[in-house]
Order: sequence, then C-alpha cells, then structure tokens
Amino acid sequence: MSDRFLYTTPLDPLARPLIDELSQEYESRYGEFYQQDGGPREMDKYAPELFSPAQGGNFVLLLRDGQAIGGGAFKRHDDTDTAELKRVWTHSAQRRQGLAGRVLQELEAQALRQGYARLYLTTGFRQPEAVGLYLRHGYTALFDTSLPHETYRHLPFEKWLRVAALARAA
Repeated sequence: MSDRFLYTTPLDPLARPLIDELSQEYESRYGEFYQQDGGPREMDKYAPELFSPAQGGNFVLLLRDGQAIGGGAFKRHDDTDTAELKRVWTHSAQRRQGLAGRVLQELEAQALRQGYARLYLTTGFRQPEAVGLYLRHGYTALFDTSLPHETYRHLPFEKWLRVAALARAA
C-alpha cells in the first residue's frame, strides 16, 4: 500500500469516481431537501475554479496505489484570512481507517501555507460522522450542540489554524 497526496482540480479524471460517490451520498441522505427553495444541487453550487490556488483555494486527493480513496478542498470564504472547507470525503470501501482525518490535516496545513488563519465549514444535519470528525479534530461548533441537529439546515464549524499550529509547536 502506497498512499500519497496529489494537489489537482475537481476536473481531474482521478477525482471523478470519488465525486460521483459523494454526489450519490448527498442524494441518498438529502434527496430533494435542499432543492425545496429552488437552489442548485450541492455538487453544482461551486465552480471548479474556486478550488484553484489562483482563486485562493485548493483541491487534494489522497491516492492509494494510484486510485483516489479520499479527498477534500477549500476555497476563499471571504475577504479576510478565512478559507472554507468543502467536500472532505473518503471512498466508502476505505472508511474506518482515519483517512478523512488525514485529508483534513493535509488541508489545514495547505491552508496555513496559503496564508489562512481560520477554517470555516458547514456540514449537513444528516451527517453525524462529519460532525464527529470535526469535533475530534479541534473544530468549534458554531451552533448549540445540545439541540437535535435537525434543528438546523447547516451545521457550521470553525478552527483557528495559527493557534492550533502554535499549540502543536509548544
């Protein structure tokens, strides 16, 4: 087994199986829930260019023996020093190996290299695995965690990267 990270684009053919599976997962969990207001489907919301370094973003795949087994991205969130995480995903056949955490740590390190101090993200209320992942990796929930997740449409989190990096260095 040989794992490595590859910085690329969502349009890379290596990313297609992972993105297709993620799209199916969103459909199975949410169906038409988020389209009730006439908005686009989740995977159609963001142009691939937003995840390019030229636009302040990045897209990474975790490859094992040349096949994408995980991945994720970030894009510029606003005009400050915040990036927004998107599409952190592990192929269903490769789960329970800590791969999503590895992708998350890689994205955090890359965001720091690109000058970001803070990461922001939202996950859906029907994704308890994602909630657990972010809480385990030091993200702060920006919602009342004592309420049922269904209370919210989106569950926002943040993490201050420079503070975390300084703590690790100490």
